[in-house]
Amino acid sequence: MKKITFIFILLPILAICQNELKSCETLSKINALIQKTHYKPKTNDDSLSVFVFDNFIDDLDDNHKLFLESEITALKKYRLKIDDYINDKNCTFLTEIYTIYNKSLTRYQSIIDNIKSEPFGLSSKESIKYSKKTFPFFKTDAELKIFYKKIVLFDILSDISQTSKNKDSLVNNFDKITKTTKDKVFEAYVCKTADYQLTKTDFDTKFFNVFCRYFDPHTQFFTKTDKSSFLTSVSSDNLSYGLMVSFNEKDELQVEEIIPGSAAYFSDKITAGDQIIKINANNQDYAIGCATYKIIEDIFGSNKYTQANFTFHKKTGLTYTVNLTKTVLKDYSNSVYSYILENEDIRVGYLKIPSFYATLEDGKTNVSDDVVKEIYKLKADKIEGLVIDLQDNGGGSMGEVVTMSGLFIDAGPLALINDRTGKIETIKDPNRGTIYNGPLVILINGFSASASEFFVNVMQDYKRAVIVGNQSYGKASMQQIYPLDDKDSEDFVKITSEKFYRITGNSNQTIGTSPDVVIDALFDKQIPREKANKTALVVKPLVANLRYDVVQNPKRDIAIQNSKKRLIENQDAKIIISLNIEINKLYDSVLPDVLLNFDAVFASVHQLNNLWKNIEILSQKEYPIKVLKNEVDLEYEQFDDYLKKSNIDKIKIIKSNLHIFEATNIIKDFKN
Repeated sequence: MKKITFIFILLPILAICQNELKSCETLSKINALIQKTHYKPKTNDDSLSVFVFDNFIDDLDDNHKLFLESEITALKKYRLKIDDYINDKNCTFLTEIYTIYNKSLTRYQSIIDNIKSEPFGLSSKESIKYSKKTFPFFKTDAELKIFYKKIVLFDILSDISQTSKNKDSLVNNFDKITKTTKDKVFEAYVCKTADYQLTKTDFDTKFFNVFCRYFDPHTQFFTKTDKSSFLTSVSSDNLSYGLMVSFNEKDELQVEEIIPGSAAYFSDKITAGDQIIKINANNQDYAIGCATYKIIEDIFGSNKYTQANFTFHKKTGLTYTVNLTKTVLKDYSNSVYSYILENEDIRVGYLKIPSFYATLEDGKTNVSDDVVKEIYKLKADKIEGLVIDLQDNGGGSMGEVVTMSGLFIDAGPLALINDRTGKIETIKDPNRGTIYNGPLVILINGFSASASEFFVNVMQDYKRAVIVGNQSYGKASMQQIYPLDDKDSEDFVKITSEKFYRITGNSNQTIGTSPDVVIDALFDKQIPREKANKTALVVKPLVANLRYDVVQNPKRDIAIQNSKKRLIENQDAKIIISLNIEINKLYDSVLPDVLLNFDAVFASVHQLNNLWKNIEILSQKEYPIKVLKNEVDLEYEQFDDYLKKSNIDKIKIIKSNLHIFEATNIIKDFKN
């Protein structure tokens, strides 16, 4: 018996040791690969330890609602030693953090269960504080429980307040509304446990990514599935069940639309408005009420889930289950598309490039090929200028942006590349000649990044285009994906290996690209740009002695000046500036405490009604431009119901965009 007991005790210990050994082996390989290939690798020292410890704890408990102060104090013995443990290949510290983390989840679940089972008043003399700074960790379970009681009460009163702007109606029906809302809020908190739970593998992966982030924000650890999903995200064709879904105000997952030609379409059962109540994917049941947003997002968007059973509930009361398999559908929202814009007597081509996708994994097309096709269509319709929209384009394939840049200049250098050895390489236009040499306007905003900035830099340095919009994101680094092992690797690391510079020798890294014409955009100051990242690479200008022929067009400078004058007088531009003052005040100022009673919470919830109302009015305004499809796409649309619906939505967005409207006015100035 003693021998058997000994074996049972020994097995868990062996399993823990094996996990620690595997974690250390992976971490050691990641470190070695980064040191070998990163543009500017950092030494493993106390700075690494402090960064990794602090940021890992924040990733696990960003609002300090799980760990207690005593637990963090106990773990701080590792804060200056993680570099030593990595060098010694000793990962026992990860196991201890994981154990304490799971203990905090058990405590969280117990606290919520206790609050739910106890009498719960719907008014309190206490208040809730807003703060941009993270609160200190709580000292005891009792303090944590008091905090959660206040948060739950606020959420209940806030949820009730949001159901109507009519306060009197809510007061008259308060008891009736309260029961449903209270149950819903408590269910959400109980379900949060699933959000917080991590397998040891997921826990380690989170740690590996914090370690990678120390070197720069874009160095990242991938599993094999993650790598596949990452590559698919920069391709223009995606696997899809064919369901467009959204959460309604009750947090129910509803079908918004069924894509023609998809698995959902051919099921002949699903209709818009049906509620998804359960999904079985990879032999795991997910009840929507308790499923995390991340899981649902993965089921619909990740390559890990290619087949699933969906259980639906119709408004008639019928419940039914359908098995759906993902198929490759053309993703019109992530592919280049074009329109013709008519502003009075001028016809302007409009080209939207959502990302610089490439033929990778399941991708069927390259962005440069698609751009060529669209420009040929537009030229056939006699356009007098071209607007390229790179708003919200976060980048993609660097090879594709090099090819595309060459389509708009005749010949010459495009950029400078600097690697870890200090070697400087000039990237040149791969092909002589241009596909389009007429008036050109490019639209950018704070989400235009990386490859988008590369393209804009080239067009601006050659004075080939007028750049309109807002300061871009500020990422001028390039990454490559490396297998962690040389052969049959299951894990990968995306590592920053090079930086790119403009042909002037300057860089937009952390700075962004400044447009020639600035048009304020709502919430622009609140966009998180590269410079906000603690470990963003810092660059110094290079000495560049490149020869290139700037496009000489005096109308470009005149068009820029005319646009600036117009915008000074433009009433909508003035409204955007005034709304941004209110928005920035809201985000940047310290908000007053809110008393935990219905009157105070209702007032807090609805104090911004006028601001959001004015934002909504502005967003719905349409400008005097006609938006037309070219002749070729009109033919396609006759046989594609989804494309027809998609065009209606896109045209509405174009007509209500001040930046696009002003771009057509700039093209008019080129003509005059």
